[in-house]
Amino acid sequence: MVSPRWPRSIQGRATLTAFLVFAVMLGIGSLTTSLAVRARELQETTDSVAAAAQTAYKAVSKGPPVDTLPTDQVGRLQVVARDGRVLASSPMMKGQPAISRTWPVDGESRVDEASCTSTPGGPRACFVTVGYRYLHSPYGDVMIYAARPQPPLITRPILEVAMAGLSLALLTLLTWGVWRTVGRALAPVQRIRSEMAEITDTSDLRRRMTVGKREDEMRGLTQTINTTIDRLERAVEIQRRFASDASHELRTPLTGLRTKLELALADPEAEDPAQTMRSALADAERLQTIVEDLLLLARLDAGARDSPERIDLARFVTDEVKRQPYRHKIQLRLKPDVVVQGNRLQLSRLLANLLANADRHAADAVAVHLGSEDGEAVLEVTDDGAGIPADQRDRIFQRFTRLDTARSRDAGGTGLGLPIARDIAVSHQGRLYAADSTDGRGARLILRLPLSDAPV
Repeated sequence: MVSPRWPRSIQGRATLTAFLVFAVMLGIGSLTTSLAVRARELQETTDSVAAAAQTAYKAVSKGPPVDTLPTDQVGRLQVVARDGRVLASSPMMKGQPAISRTWPVDGESRVDEASCTSTPGGPRACFVTVGYRYLHSPYGDVMIYAARPQPPLITRPILEVAMAGLSLALLTLLTWGVWRTVGRALAPVQRIRSEMAEITDTSDLRRRMTVGKREDEMRGLTQTINTTIDRLERAVEIQRRFASDASHELRTPLTGLRTKLELALADPEAEDPAQTMRSALADAERLQTIVEDLLLLARLDAGARDSPERIDLARFVTDEVKRQPYRHKIQLRLKPDVVVQGNRLQLSRLLANLLANADRHAADAVAVHLGSEDGEAVLEVTDDGAGIPADQRDRIFQRFTRLDTARSRDAGGTGLGLPIARDIAVSHQGRLYAADSTDGRGARLILRLPLSDAPV
């Protein structure tokens, strides 16, 4: 047995559900209306027949027995004896048999009944009959009956046909309205689906969904999708940058390491094994440093950040300078009680990169100055080296950037130290930039971080 299939589309399911609900409601409403109208028509007819019977009752009680009863709105009147003889009647009922032979019981004086009769070859007729018992009438103990044909609304399905037609028209109109309304409500969803399909097919993550002008749920959905695409685009860009950075930077030391090993294997006698291994170890260490830098950059690009803690920068800088040996003496001018909030390991890497960069390019000295200004901690690292040209100060924070000066990676850097330092500063809601030196010599790098009592 094949079960009925439910529509797959939301529009179809919503329309079918509304159709069924409306059909049930209209069916119940039509049935209730039909029963109420029938009951009212029957009650009005019964009341008019009862009034005619009471009028005849009063007419009989006023005078001597008569053969003809006066009529008003109801033409079927009779005075019937207990044996069924018609003692008096209205003109319409002359020569007709008794309207009814029903007498009241249990002390009642009134009877109500509905009866139907049919004649050979004639239509079937149904009547509403009301009778009153008159014990002491001029005719004796008799029943006075009044009868009236039932209204067409009761005997024929006129009302039901009209209600069915009206219900069908309303149901059709309502179903069409629901179909159109749901279709218009879902039109933005179809547009979103089409645009997303185009973005998927073309792999163009620069494209964004069209945001509607109405402040409704669809606008919020579109904005959320665009935000998701933004994050996806950034993730893809991060992946591409990591792949590009890795291939760009790892190629040179790997090539040098392979060349040295190939030369040592080709002519073992001409190469000093110890020197070859020391050189290979140096290349391996450089590779390890590059890989660690690349992984850290990837984590920073992805927005990874551990739980922050309060850090006293004066003590922090002092410990960092003591922990790592440097070629030049580092002069410290540190203001006490300058506290920031951040990740200790990342800030340690930031400071180490700044100090290593200054120590590598300094001629004689490196200086570190710590202060505070406008709700920010200000850390300056200066050296007395060749300095950084003003037009190159932004480039030094780009990955694998070589300057046409003495400040290049040939001095032992990987080209990632300052970019890593700036990314760490940005992740701590801070800034890292190069500025003019106070004495016109060397480089001056300034780090600004929010103080711990300011929003991080």
